[in-house]
Amino acid sequence: MSVFIAIPEPTSRDAEYNRRSLPLYLSALRASGATPILIPLHESQQRVARLLSSVQGVLLPGSKYDVDPERYGEARIAACGESDAKRAAVDELLLQDAFGMHKPVLGICHGAQALNVWLNGSLIQDLSSEVNHRPGREVEKAHPVRVLEGSRLAGMLPRSQKGDPRVNSSHHQAIATVGDHLCVSAYSTGDSVVEAVELESFDHFVVGVQWHPERSFMQSAFSRSIFAGFVQAAMIWEPRLVEEPIEV
Repeated sequence: MSVFIAIPEPTSRDAEYNRRSLPLYLSALRASGATPILIPLHESQQRVARLLSSVQGVLLPGSKYDVDPERYGEARIAACGESDAKRAAVDELLLQDAFGMHKPVLGICHGAQALNVWLNGSLIQDLSSEVNHRPGREVEKAHPVRVLEGSRLAGMLPRSQKGDPRVNSSHHQAIATVGDHLCVSAYSTGDSVVEAVELESFDHFVVGVQWHPERSFMQSAFSRSIFAGFVQAAMIWEPRLVEEPIEV
């Protein structure tokens, strides 16, 4: 029996970006045994809540827009891009549901940043580094990342993996201060930029990665393993109200 995963539209303002990026997420979820439930960004909160009542996990995808720096208490600098208020509002509803009901969460690129900020973390508004973190969609292996031993993410590395995995990269922002109850599980070896975070919990799957495993799903066993781990967590999820939800 299939498991249902909520995924919001990547943006509310760029239909072309959605048409280009969304199919890769949907394909990766389906290939991993899940049925994606698309959450439109123009729906009412009540409609979103009804959709969420039928899902067992939440995937927060990338976006061409930046998280509003006011959300982490900073003034916007010139290099910070525009934000997408409707995407941010839906992300918040999905995260509230996932943390309130203990549902698995996978955040990708912008989704990982949104997760971090929702948990009171902050972002680097514009990276300055010797490592090129935005070489483009066509570069499959942009730079290596060091995955920390003992992390949930380390358990997803293929046994055949030799050395640090190389990942794609399409971001100009990154995590600065790690959010509450999150820990770093991977970083860029060239400049120590945070590349992945996860919840400090043995029984609640919450993982955010700065790269795009949906883009390399067909070529990378590691990418497939990330989606498989997320979907497997959703498959064994059972309704559970968290008695003391994380304060945000």
